[in-house]
Amino acid sequence: MPTPITLDLSLRQGDFTLEIRERFDARVVALFGPSGAGKTSILESVAGLRTPERGLIRIGARTLFDAEVGTDIPPHDRRVGYVPQDLALFPHLNVRRNVLYGAGAGDGVGQELDRVLALLELRPLLDRDVTALSGGERQRVALARALMASPAVLLLDEPLAALDGGLRARVLPYLERIRDELTIPMVYVSHAEAEVRVIADWVVVLDGGRVVRSGAEL
Repeated sequence: MPTPITLDLSLRQGDFTLEIRERFDARVVALFGPSGAGKTSILESVAGLRTPERGLIRIGARTLFDAEVGTDIPPHDRRVGYVPQDLALFPHLNVRRNVLYGAGAGDGVGQELDRVLALLELRPLLDRDVTALSGGERQRVALARALMASPAVLLLDEPLAALDGGLRARVLPYLERIRDELTIPMVYVSHAEAEVRVIADWVVVLDGGRVVRSGAEL
């Protein structure tokens, strides 16, 4: 059974106002729409990088933000795996150290590392500098680092936008693996229709900070 996600919030930035009132029971929720629609602002609100003026953000039974009662869990305690558009990898660290940067403490780190490396086929790259990787390889490293944090939700901001058609076709199956083999719900930002049709089982179409359509099909 998918983990329910509640996104009921209002966010203002200058003249721009974002409003969303949605609850999902889906493995992958896609936020779809043109640039400036508010997609990234929603991810940043879930991650705790933006503070809504009002509303409620809940992953499963866990409330991350509730303006009415004053709940606002700090970003580092939200158990959110966030892969931003620029990936935010550390250029001075190799693949192994970038991936392990996301890991918590505990005896299960090695076992979790083995699982994530196998899922994303990264073991041959562990000692490589991230600056020497292809765009698709860097994307997989960023995904691995996010997964090593044992997140309750995975937030992906245009994960394939910077890749050419060939690399997109090679990376998309890894995203499908994460969807199909792990139980982590995903919120997936994209403006690529074909990509959304493959990866998502619920689509929220946004334009100008408003939800214009929400459903199982684009």
